[in-house]
Amino acid sequence: MNKKNLIFAMIASSFIGAFLALGGLLILRPQSTLQAVPASQTNVGTFASYKFDTASYVVPEGMNFVYAAKSATPSVVHIRTKVSANYNMEQNPLYYFFKDYLGDDKPQERNQRSGSGSGVIVDPAGYIVTNNHVIDGAEEIEIMLNDNRTFKATIIGTDPTTDLSVLKIDQSGLPAINWGNSDLVNVGEWVLAVGNPYTFNSTVTAGIVSAKARNIDILKKNANDLSIESFIQTDAAVNPGNSGGALVNLKGELIGINTAIMSPTGSYAGYSFAVPVSLVRKVYTDLVEFGTVQRALLGIRIVDVNAKLAEEETLGVTRGIYIASVGDESAADLAGLASGDVIIAVNEVAVTNTSELQEQVAMNRPGDKVNITYLRDQKTREVSVTLQNSMGTTEVIKSTNSMALEGAEFEDLPKEMLEKMNLKGGIRFKEIGPGKWKNAGIKPGFIVTMVDKREIKNVGEFNTYLSAVQGDGILISGFYPNGEKAYYGIAW
Repeated sequence: MNKKNLIFAMIASSFIGAFLALGGLLILRPQSTLQAVPASQTNVGTFASYKFDTASYVVPEGMNFVYAAKSATPSVVHIRTKVSANYNMEQNPLYYFFKDYLGDDKPQERNQRSGSGSGVIVDPAGYIVTNNHVIDGAEEIEIMLNDNRTFKATIIGTDPTTDLSVLKIDQSGLPAINWGNSDLVNVGEWVLAVGNPYTFNSTVTAGIVSAKARNIDILKKNANDLSIESFIQTDAAVNPGNSGGALVNLKGELIGINTAIMSPTGSYAGYSFAVPVSLVRKVYTDLVEFGTVQRALLGIRIVDVNAKLAEEETLGVTRGIYIASVGDESAADLAGLASGDVIIAVNEVAVTNTSELQEQVAMNRPGDKVNITYLRDQKTREVSVTLQNSMGTTEVIKSTNSMALEGAEFEDLPKEMLEKMNLKGGIRFKEIGPGKWKNAGIKPGFIVTMVDKREIKNVGEFNTYLSAVQGDGILISGFYPNGEKAYYGIAW
């Protein structure tokens, strides 16, 4: 080998050795791991700036959540409440789902406690829809808008039977959400939940509709309750604080009010439930227009059809709503429906269970006509039914501060009396004539504060509760102006 070739071989060997050494170092060097760093520790390093060309990536149709989030978020508000320590939260059936978030399990040991939830602006004039359990028992209600402005809110009306309420703030020109149509929502459809979980303002989560017309018995139905549960079930993450927030479709339209979760811990565990906008819009309109919900009834006792019932009664179908009994002179009775009939559709909308039937009927008012499709002797029939109110008439009921019922006249307590007696609400027997009230021993002037261990704030609430009573009787409690406490059982 000549000198020139020797020098070239040495240089080539040096480069090859360097590359081998560098490669071995990269292979043998320990791999770095990502570590979570508290947000407050801003001095540990800097973030690189990345530019992302959105034009280079197209989101598949039906999976772009950006528009819906931008459209709906400005309409969702943060609701903060202050509740008297004397208010018994345990009366609210949803208390047990969120008690850990609400704080101390013994509220009576504190002068006042706070709560938090969400709401949805549905009218630019300042009307907001939320859950009843968000503001139930609240002495003060504060609304924080998406732009951080805050306002005091007043309660327009509440409906515990759907767990909805309407609030009003003194402000106009607000970003109201667009109404959607929950009847057109399909299982498997993408939806977004917008709210304030754990006070994290304007949080958006995504999921799909996993079921419709779901009854989870969270509103504690009983003989004295006409609660309606026909929830939209989703797997969008919802946690305490989301209650009252918006469930929207990918157009940003409101399709439900997030209400509850199914969880062993009180935190999200896979499923959340929203009141469908078909009910929300009806309740909202009634409360704003009349101050109370106009509940339309068929006047029947019903159960879901199943395979066992279908075989025992030779129904010929395994899905539908079986009429167990029909009330005398009720809407169903006057239309010719009878026990043993199976309802399968309302206004040509198929109904397969009691939740779906209740939802379709509840969208109407007393006096409205609905077309009922049903089976009798395995033959399909149709009938037009004029719906009635809880009093058995077709009249709408307006909220008032006084009313007459069963020979007695009731009235709301005047503001000065409420302040003097340190009460948040109550009603008074103004006059008592012959009837069940007088027979029970009640005297004029008696102040009612509770019915069946539930607080009664005004005549409207009293009337709503009594109109739903279907059991053996009620227990009312209160006191006379001299301070004498009294309890009376009333046969109903």
